[in-house]
Amino acid sequence: MERVPVFIREKAQMWMFAVKTAGLAEVAKSPGYHDEPLQGLRAGQRSVRLNRAYRLIYRVIDSSRIRLLEIHKHDY
Repeated sequence: MERVPVFIREKAQMWMFAVKTAGLAEVAKSPGYHDEPLQGLRAGQRSVRLNRAYRLIYRVIDSSRIRLLEIHKHDY
């Protein structure tokens, strides 16, 4: 398993705090995160860009809960 840099973990924590305080619907509107649904084998999951290379993958459990699945370096 690859190690995620500290600044990426901090950005993920900021995203999770924003979701907790403002709600997922509001945070998803932010163009900086590029929140988008995934397809194929990852259907039902969503992706958030933490920077140009790293993605946070999560699944919506219900209207007030999400499950963080992974943070990984995106392959181009």
